[in-house]
Amino acid sequence: MIQIPSFQLIKKYDRPGPRYTSYPTAPEWSDAFKAERYAQHLARADADVGPLSVYVHLPFCREMCRFCGCNVVATHDRSRADSYLDLLEQEVALVAARLPHRRAVSQLHWGGGTPTFLDSKQLTRCHGILARHFEFTADAEKAIEIDPAITAKEQLDTLAGLGFNRVSMGVQDFDGRVQEVVGRIQGEKETNDLVEHARKLGFRGVNLDLIYGLPYQTPATWTHTLERILAIHPDRMAVFGFAYVPWSKPHQRLLPQEALPKTEQRVELFLAAVEAFTKGGYRLIGLDHFALESDELAKAQREGYLTRNFQGYTVRPASDTIAFGMSSISDLGGAYAQNAHRLKDWGDQVAAGQLPIERGASVTDDDVMRRFVINRVMCLLRLDLGEVAQRFGPQGRAAVEASLQKGVEELVQDGLVTFDGEVLRVLPLGQLLVRNVAMLFDAYLDQEGGKKKQFSRTV
Repeated sequence: MIQIPSFQLIKKYDRPGPRYTSYPTAPEWSDAFKAERYAQHLARADADVGPLSVYVHLPFCREMCRFCGCNVVATHDRSRADSYLDLLEQEVALVAARLPHRRAVSQLHWGGGTPTFLDSKQLTRCHGILARHFEFTADAEKAIEIDPAITAKEQLDTLAGLGFNRVSMGVQDFDGRVQEVVGRIQGEKETNDLVEHARKLGFRGVNLDLIYGLPYQTPATWTHTLERILAIHPDRMAVFGFAYVPWSKPHQRLLPQEALPKTEQRVELFLAAVEAFTKGGYRLIGLDHFALESDELAKAQREGYLTRNFQGYTVRPASDTIAFGMSSISDLGGAYAQNAHRLKDWGDQVAAGQLPIERGASVTDDDVMRRFVINRVMCLLRLDLGEVAQRFGPQGRAAVEASLQKGVEELVQDGLVTFDGEVLRVLPLGQLLVRNVAMLFDAYLDQEGGKKKQFSRTV
């Protein structure tokens, strides 16, 4: 069990830092990376083998939640989704034409926004757009994020009929005062009813998302929420720390800053979740996920093949991810490529027959090596230098050893890790601060003029 660290240690490690859903991280990407570069990497990906992962960004929400860090379009006009799907169909065709030899898909994820803003007919159409150009493998994982407050059982019926087998439901917190101040009203009964309905339909994975660090959360109210979540008994849970980034998400300024839990209180809230869920039969996965010990995520971590991408922790890592929709991010052919953020910019480029790329980055051999190292730390909580040497040669091992020399001794002294010269192991306290451990291997943070200020804080 993770013990509550001292106030001094919390303050020492509470600094801006990446979550490492990518490496290099987004602030390092370039606006010079446009459609032509993306087309080159699509050609490279087409020459590769193995199934793809597909992400679709469906940005619409009825209301803008005040904690939200996503790129969304708030509207009550459902017809806007039809116009969006018209453009999505064109974008999928544009990309698929550049992948004539590689159409198998083993992982599909719809995120938002709120994908179930779309009605059943629109959901069916969206899936059909993809199915006309790609072929899903027999064991494909099809996952979708939903808001229980606006999702009807009929929509779950439709999704099950389309082959979706995983569903993630945002809860955040069941406390009424917290829900009111963040603008997300959601009852426990409607959440529980949707969970039960998903299980009856055969969804093999039901995930609930929580957020700690929201205004007016206290240990007492949070404990009550945790008890109610345990009663629902989801297969997995994600417990995210609220990222207060008003400089990039101005609507967060609507939150009462004085009511936000302080750093040490945030730690207390997270550790309360760790204690409640581990006692309830769940395993803490990497940074902020929990899974039943019988779940495939827990098995993957125990057996050493868990990995992580933009869709979270996964056991079905495709070598390349193609993303569709405004602001979505592809990870393929040795590059990251992000679509235009603004709906109009994305739509205008797609309508003109152009790949709607706004920025991106081609990764170097050093990037690939460090991404592997950071993934090992974030997912398996260990790093074997022998494995690094086997995969990346003596130069790769030497680069990692140079990074370790810069700060591993301090991490050892503070009780975050152990290191015997060959294997780095993240201790329970280090798991709480695993982003700080991973930052040790980030070559870009060492550069002059680094962009740490753009990241949320690590505690």
